[in-house]
Amino acid sequence: MKYLGFGLGLRAEHGQHVLDSRPEVDWFELQAGKFMAPGGQRRHYMLALRDRYPMALCDAGLSIGSTEPLDNRYLNQLKALADEIKPQWISDQVAFSRAAGVNSHLPLPLPGTEEALSHVVERIGQVQELLGRKILVENVCSYVVYRDFELAEWDFLNAVAERADCKILLDLGAVLVNAKNHGFDPEDYLAALNVGRVQQIHLSSCTREGDLLIGNPTRPIPKPVYELYQSAVRRFGAVSTVAKREGAPPAFSDLIDELTRARNRASKGLGHPVPKP
Repeated sequence: MKYLGFGLGLRAEHGQHVLDSRPEVDWFELQAGKFMAPGGQRRHYMLALRDRYPMALCDAGLSIGSTEPLDNRYLNQLKALADEIKPQWISDQVAFSRAAGVNSHLPLPLPGTEEALSHVVERIGQVQELLGRKILVENVCSYVVYRDFELAEWDFLNAVAERADCKILLDLGAVLVNAKNHGFDPEDYLAALNVGRVQQIHLSSCTREGDLLIGNPTRPIPKPVYELYQSAVRRFGAVSTVAKREGAPPAFSDLIDELTRARNRASKGLGHPVPKP
């Protein structure tokens, strides 16, 4: 398992600053759907930086859990992008966003049933065959509980990774959201996951709306996420980590501050300074 260190999402607004100053960022994550179109600032900076920094592709457009056919056109575009920049890995979410011809544009959680498990494992197999590589699968925020389920969320995620022979991208903000909304201990979630399958971590934010926690990666990463991250590092060791921010771009110095806090928490979790990638 390759360790990349501490990274950020690549944004066109920060591209020139990164080119000019080579900041303390170990690697960059690209939201694949935003870099497929030819031309534009995003692709300019992607191509300018691909030989200077390791990169990974984070996707949310495959709708792996959907019962509708996979979008082969989109998959071929994803493969072309991967062939162009040669990312360390590609990830997508264990969720669905398309049903009955409607696209929610948001990842919706799958029921924890054997039927859903078999379906998503088969779909991941199809994706991995077309891409010619193993992928990472990411947990998502959930605001509903299915009436019928056979597997807890963490058992479902473990089983997907084992049966599809893929890795896990663990979103700690989503773990906290679901723990609050569904009444479980987030530490139990971490303790249940297969250590050897967790290859990347997302640090993302959430906000409270009434009795619910809502995933909200436009906000700064809150202290509870860093605290859970320290526990995660204690269990999984040094794992490639991204401070995930979306929406209006914050000051680049704010993002560097978040990476510094993440490094400090990781060092506490390990009991020694984090290794260099």
